[in-house]
Amino acid sequence: MGPFSFTSEYNNTVFSKCSTDFTKWEIQKLPQLKQCRPTINVDYTLRIRPISLSCKALPHTTAASPEDSTNSNKLRTDQNNAGITMAIPVAATALDATRTESNEMMGIAADGGKKKVCLFYSSETEDLARRIAAESDAVELRSITWRKFADGFPNLFISNAYGIRGHHVAFLASFSSPSVIFEQLSVIYAMPKMFISSFTLVLPFFPTGSVERMEEEGDVATAFTLARILSNIPMSRGGPTSLVIFDIHALQERFYFGDNVLPCFESGVPLLKHRLHQLPDSDNITIAFPDDGAWKRFHKQLQHFPTIICTKVREGNKRFVRLKEGDPAGRHVVIVDDLVQSGSTLIECQKVLAAHGAKKISAYVTHGVFPERSWERFQHDNGVGPENGFAYFWITDSCPLTAKEVVGRFPFEVLSLAGPIAAALQV
Repeated sequence: MGPFSFTSEYNNTVFSKCSTDFTKWEIQKLPQLKQCRPTINVDYTLRIRPISLSCKALPHTTAASPEDSTNSNKLRTDQNNAGITMAIPVAATALDATRTESNEMMGIAADGGKKKVCLFYSSETEDLARRIAAESDAVELRSITWRKFADGFPNLFISNAYGIRGHHVAFLASFSSPSVIFEQLSVIYAMPKMFISSFTLVLPFFPTGSVERMEEEGDVATAFTLARILSNIPMSRGGPTSLVIFDIHALQERFYFGDNVLPCFESGVPLLKHRLHQLPDSDNITIAFPDDGAWKRFHKQLQHFPTIICTKVREGNKRFVRLKEGDPAGRHVVIVDDLVQSGSTLIECQKVLAAHGAKKISAYVTHGVFPERSWERFQHDNGVGPENGFAYFWITDSCPLTAKEVVGRFPFEVLSLAGPIAAALQV
């Protein structure tokens, strides 16, 4: 138990606890008391609520003698003895206030002990940041001024930099193109040095993930380059930066990161599973993987569904998609992959599955990159048949520019990562 003291507002007389009975306190010296207030010096949260404290007079010695105890008992029963015996009411709110202040210093919210997080965001991720804040009242949005000098280099300002000292801070990034990466990296490298308690970088889409290997001498694996850049983010007062990424392209890329960053790999697949259970034909769903790589990444999360595996084969100078295993006949087949670029592979899968008797065909990717508006290639089946298009095409808002473009356009539906990100910020 930590040290306790009560200080008299009348003349700063110190009352100290010298027994395990929280309702009895010894007085080290006896002044003329008129008002006492509790002050507490503890290094952890207390949850005791004493109703009253009885004070007794003792000689100014280090230990009470039996005679002192006898005299004090007499004094305790004599209610008219010069006001020596007194009941000191201790309001429960006094301890509550101390507990609240202690929690605030540790960045803990009042609602169930959640960690308070100051969330900053890039220009592209503002809408997602607001959805995250709507998911959790432990998240407080903070702003950054994104400007450019005349020469095109960033002119940045982090608002209320002193105000985030001692707080848990997170930054929601979007590396949608090389032109915006440098300005965000500048902020990411600056924040941990602002005396914050901890720093979390949320990068829903790791953009160079598909360039993770060399096929011939001279190829540059830019996935490794970006991983090393992020691995050198400065440490905050709380230690290494936490890095949250959703459905990284290749499983081995987690080993590209150094020891100065703590990668946390999340997935958007639980959002898909929740959506599939809402469908009227949820008992007729079959999951199709466009290649063995997608099967390796996702099959354990979707193992309760029947599965189909497709494969890519080369004939001459062309590559085709073929059915490797599984039967799509009469089923609502959902093609699952981590990302889509041009969409050629998914469209080829659609044609093969429709030719083998699929009743409906839908698709899910966590990251809808769709460069040059390639999402326009995907048509809605309009209830006619899978050979004409897709019943549904689900993406997340990990690529916010694409998510804005496809909202309200069939067959697309956007499943927001706001909930999973809010949960990841509490880790």
